[in-house]
Amino acid sequence: MNALFPAPDIPTIRLRVLSLGAGVQSTTLALMAAHGEVGPLPDCAIFSDTCWEPRAVYEHLAWLRSPNVLPFPVYVVSDGDIREGLIRGARGERWASIPAFTKSKSGKVGMIRRQCTKELKIAPIRRKVRELAGIAGKRSPKHPIVEQWIGISFDEVIRMKPSFEAWQVNRFPLIEKGMTRRHCLRWLEKHGYPTPPKSACIGCPFHSDGAWRRMRDEDPDAWADAVAIDGLIRSGFRGLCGEVFLHRSCVPLDEADLDTLEDKGQLDLFANECEGMCGV
Repeated sequence: MNALFPAPDIPTIRLRVLSLGAGVQSTTLALMAAHGEVGPLPDCAIFSDTCWEPRAVYEHLAWLRSPNVLPFPVYVVSDGDIREGLIRGARGERWASIPAFTKSKSGKVGMIRRQCTKELKIAPIRRKVRELAGIAGKRSPKHPIVEQWIGISFDEVIRMKPSFEAWQVNRFPLIEKGMTRRHCLRWLEKHGYPTPPKSACIGCPFHSDGAWRRMRDEDPDAWADAVAIDGLIRSGFRGLCGEVFLHRSCVPLDEADLDTLEDKGQLDLFANECEGMCGV
């Protein structure tokens, strides 16, 4: 497929980093780079671990890091366990809030401000990038020296975000090539690679009803964990008077009606709200 948009040509770039979510799009991007279909070759990939991904994601990540799969290293970074953070939050302690749903005594439904993507995805990657670029603890350059590749596909163009750092520029190679998620799946199949699992925290409130249902039916351990955590976080958070839920209907997760979004005509919040660092 020919490129629709030219790749940026910035002569001062000295480090190219692929932000690896271990989902379909970022996996395809990493493997395309390995095949020489996207260049120049990244210096590394970085996976930011919230410690609450499905088991299949960790198994897929281990495969990507195994010998002879990618010609560049994959670093794993973490700023804590989001699951344990939720439990601490329900005890009144400080936590990196997730976009959970709230219901007041009057029945009004709201959503908590999201901090998890910034604190547990973006921040640890940024810190590792600065280390690799040799600017950790130093004054930031006023021109781009780092190019960060993000695996957002053409059908998710709404998730594109510019870099807010003068020393870094974001690049979206799949969008450059006009590749959608379906194109990525076809590319993987053509080259004999396994289909990556959905990369998102087990208890992410942005899950569609279809995703919750698949978890319930296909990954009972993850489902049981999500149900248990949902029950633990109902109250206790500082500054929140209402009850807290993982499901948008504001009922216990194991009591939620999990018909598909298409059946209900609901909006899939993940694609519209995620900042481009999760689920790819």
